[in-house]
Amino acid sequence: MTENEISYKIIGAAIEVHKNLGVGLLENAYETALVYELQKLGLKVKQQYSLPLNYKEIGIDNAYRIDILVENKVIIEVKSVLELHPIHFAQTKTYLKFTNLKLGLLINFKTQLLKDGIHRIVNKL
Repeated sequence: MTENEISYKIIGAAIEVHKNLGVGLLENAYETALVYELQKLGLKVKQQYSLPLNYKEIGIDNAYRIDILVENKVIIEVKSVLELHPIHFAQTKTYLKFTNLKLGLLINFKTQLLKDGIHRIVNKL
């Protein structure tokens, strides 16, 4: 399955979660519900996936934690904030860079229309 095919399924699952839970919950609620929906679709999902980082001659365990990794191809960063800031986009780009993955979805569930809270972030390898 390609990254675009996976992202299509992720967006559908996110819409389902948003439709059922609405606006105003903590990120963990949306993240857990989204993992449930993605697993129901038969996708391989890792939640709160911790990764090490090599910096020069040292290794840093648990340097960053990906909210959701789908099919080892697409990163999902889940937010529930009034407004996304540049740092949220930068964080997702950094995760893509260090994993050498192509596609990330930054999803903010604190929006009236979820389509306004979904952002595709592409790593130009």
